[in-house]
Amino acid sequence: AQQSATVANPVPGSNPDLLPHFLVEPEDVYIVKNKPVLLVCKATPATQIFFKCNGEWVRQVDHVIERSTDGSSGLPSMEVRINVSRQQVEKVFGLEEFWCQCVAWSSSGTTKSQKAYIRIAYLRKNFEQEPLAKEVSLEQGIVLPCRPPEGIPPAEVEWLRNEDLVDPSMDPNVYITREHSLVVRQARLADTANYTCVAKNIVARRRSASAAVIVYVNGGWSTWTEWSVCSASCGRGWQKRSRSCTNPAPLNGGAFCEGQNVQKTACATLCPVDGSWSPWSKWSACGLDCTHWRSRECSDPAPRNGGEECQGADLDTRNCTSDLCVHTASGPEDVALYVGLIAVAVCLLLLLLVLILVYCRKKEGLDSDVADSSILTSGFQPVSIKPSKADSPHLLTIQPDLSTTTTTYQGSLCPRQDGPSPKFQLTNGHLLSPLGSGRHTLHHSSPTSDAEDFVSRLSTQNYFRSLPRGTSNMAYGTFNFLGGRLMIPNTGISLLIPPDAIPRGKIYEIYLTLHKPEDVRLPLAGCQTLLSPIVSCGPPGVLLTRPVILTMDHCGEPSPESWSLRLKKQSCEGSWEDVLHLGEEAPSHLYYCQLEAGACYVFTEQLGRFALVGEALSVAAAKRLKLLLFAPVACTSLEYNIRVYCLHDTHDALKEVVQLEKQLGGQLIQEPRVLHFKDSYHNLRLSIHDVPSSLWKSKLLVSYQEIPFYHIWNGTQQYLHCTFTLERVSPSTSDLACKVWVWQVEGDGQSFNVNFNITKDTRFAELLVLESEGGVPALVGPSAFKIPFLIRQKIITSLDPPCSRGADWRTLAQKLHLDSHLSFFASKPSPTAMILNLWEARHFPNGNLSQLAAAVAGLGQPDAGLFTVSEAEC
Repeated sequence: AQQSATVANPVPGSNPDLLPHFLVEPEDVYIVKNKPVLLVCKATPATQIFFKCNGEWVRQVDHVIERSTDGSSGLPSMEVRINVSRQQVEKVFGLEEFWCQCVAWSSSGTTKSQKAYIRIAYLRKNFEQEPLAKEVSLEQGIVLPCRPPEGIPPAEVEWLRNEDLVDPSMDPNVYITREHSLVVRQARLADTANYTCVAKNIVARRRSASAAVIVYVNGGWSTWTEWSVCSASCGRGWQKRSRSCTNPAPLNGGAFCEGQNVQKTACATLCPVDGSWSPWSKWSACGLDCTHWRSRECSDPAPRNGGEECQGADLDTRNCTSDLCVHTASGPEDVALYVGLIAVAVCLLLLLLVLILVYCRKKEGLDSDVADSSILTSGFQPVSIKPSKADSPHLLTIQPDLSTTTTTYQGSLCPRQDGPSPKFQLTNGHLLSPLGSGRHTLHHSSPTSDAEDFVSRLSTQNYFRSLPRGTSNMAYGTFNFLGGRLMIPNTGISLLIPPDAIPRGKIYEIYLTLHKPEDVRLPLAGCQTLLSPIVSCGPPGVLLTRPVILTMDHCGEPSPESWSLRLKKQSCEGSWEDVLHLGEEAPSHLYYCQLEAGACYVFTEQLGRFALVGEALSVAAAKRLKLLLFAPVACTSLEYNIRVYCLHDTHDALKEVVQLEKQLGGQLIQEPRVLHFKDSYHNLRLSIHDVPSSLWKSKLLVSYQEIPFYHIWNGTQQYLHCTFTLERVSPSTSDLACKVWVWQVEGDGQSFNVNFNITKDTRFAELLVLESEGGVPALVGPSAFKIPFLIRQKIITSLDPPCSRGADWRTLAQKLHLDSHLSFFASKPSPTAMILNLWEARHFPNGNLSQLAAAVAGLGQPDAGLFTVSEAEC
């Protein structure tokens, strides 16, 4: 309580030094139960001293006065005491606070002491809010609220765990908030207990009802054992393998593992078969040595599976008898036979040579018949693919056995120089060396491919059973060595397959999928949070000779001092592993990541399921949340709802909210805002203000709504929302003006000034129009890249070799602000190809090719015609 200072009133003309001053002043005190309190006051020099309470003098008989002499000054001093009872205080209760003041006199004047306030102490019995029993999973956060009973002085709060005092200084996993809530950052098995909130002051000590907290552990399967030996040593039998629900075992009511603990499969052990002789062949003609022979084979049946070989000889020789053995000399007939055989062999050899020559001529004619070179342009221009000419039916095509409809580009990327051709000038400087000619085949998916058939084929394999069955969050295509690109519209997710990433002669059917976080179990430990969407690209296990680049958004505010960022990948068995720690990656690693303000570009030579996870290193770590305000397009009742969404600042989360509101018939009523949500364990609050009471009435019963910190921070829910319900006073009311505030307690906040007509105002509707989902999510071959194929190859050939003048790939990386990745580029067979691949991933489809051209030309070849191509040079 605020106390008044000592006040002196001197007598005119007197000595101010002889005014009374207080050695002891009355102090604030509490009355406990019915015990009176004692007030003491002492002053020197003093001739009289009395108490005044609430402006009235205390009766003289109620004072106890002692007179003495001050030992240090020798001046007279007086000490007075009074008792104040509960009844005296209660007489003025509710009007004003009860106070008493001491007044001392001397010959020089009077002095008043500070006021002492006397209050009746109490502590009510009932808690305003008691903790409730909870069941939480291991490592989940626990919040036990407690609002102590009303009391004077205010009650202090402490917590008991199984009747033992909880001391946050001894356990960093526990802390108590300003609102007296007990917070357990990560639940442990030892946290299973009965928790009691205790409130106490000088009057009493109150205990809340105990809240039982049970920390449970869901069971997890161990790995499968090896298959047992087949039950039958010969023929058909069975073998089995087993697993146990012990990794971990379910505890405290946790869910038991789903699925079977034993698997059986049929097996067949081949039985040994002993060999047996076939019948003897007929006797041969009698030879010059007067013998003939016959043979047999061990093939009726042949020995197999470890069976015994046949016993005995496979050849039987005997002497010919009497007239069957006739010795004759070689005559003219034998010579003619030998000459005929030699002539036949020569004819066959000549025929083989003729066939080889005919085949070579046909092969040479393959390139001369291709006159379509539309895949090349006169510079950095968009590339298109034209079908082969109808008058060349003999051209070779690739016909893979795929269920999707395919089209094939036939022939060479460049026409042959059979005659004069229109020139596209290419400067032959030291920077770009000529390319060799080559033949290339494009194979890509038709836009009319059946998506459901593709997904159904994938789902027959165990790894793909978790893929979403819809196609709005999925893209797929068929690719060969020329590469291509997959994109999921309106999500910021794409997969770039550079040229030569797929081995020549191979054709892969590749998919790209966006998962909802609630559909994929991603374990997060400690302060980790999901920063990106969960994305699958596959099929896993395909052979890649160059890294592909997976692009996806993230909502983190990257800072080495605030975050520890990791790339996680799910194995085929379902477990998640850290495959990359950003900032600590090795150049020769299978994975690499270029992190930018709102997106990350992941280089990977292995396809699979990926997610970017961050662990906060300090309370400065922040996630970007996008705030959106939606309301109904049409209002047919008096009630009107304003929905406030808080979502990750990523394209995929925005797409999901826009599609949801489209189904609900909602419209955007304010421009989106971005809020930086910090790892401070403070909740997010939302409130609405300044609603005109003459037109609208708020139906909110509390001053604000609140979203718990952990619901936002763990990242498993991409968006959360609160609804403010307003009621129109009249059906004719159509204008709405108010303010909506969204803020983190002790953190960042945003304010929306809503002012629009609910019946006809649609000025914000165009801000969140999604691109058409009917676009082509797969681009195959040169059409997937901004840089024409031949220009790309010339740049790579010219910049990969080291140059003493600095006109090599390192200088190009510096010009494109990629010099922080030089060690990674240098670890690859073609550093320039890695740089161009990253440029393609970052700048498609709206990249500025002229800026790239200027960067390359600035390395030592400023000629403007540097990037043009002549057909004759192909």
